[in-house]
Amino acid sequence: MKIEVNEEYAVNISFTQEQVNAFAEISGDKNSIHIDPEYAKNTVFGRTIIHGFLSGSVFSKVFGTEWPGEGTIYISQSLNFRAPAFVNELYTAKFKCVDIIREKHRGIIECRLTDMNGNIIIDGEAVLKHNLYF
Repeated sequence: MKIEVNEEYAVNISFTQEQVNAFAEISGDKNSIHIDPEYAKNTVFGRTIIHGFLSGSVFSKVFGTEWPGEGTIYISQSLNFRAPAFVNELYTAKFKCVDIIREKHRGIIECRLTDMNGNIIIDGEAVLKHNLYF
């Protein structure tokens, strides 16, 4: 079934401190704001924050495994980091197809990560290619 303009998808996600620490090791971004609770207590956030790219990785997860899913080719992604995300809190990743270029099998997807109060943590736009869904 083809994805249509204005079609939406959403999924909840949360991250643990262990996942943040693992991302710090993999990425090499060992900024204390992400991994040291004592350091983070004295920052404007008062606690550790999740790496922006780790938070945004939910977009890749959804595109490659859920919506559209297997076979999706990620062409591009813009990301705007609006607010910090914190470990062990629930967030919703929201997606909306805003345009389709059928002859190229491409979809333009609005992406948002929001907290449970609806505050935007990350927003952006992705361009995807999928021969079956676009």
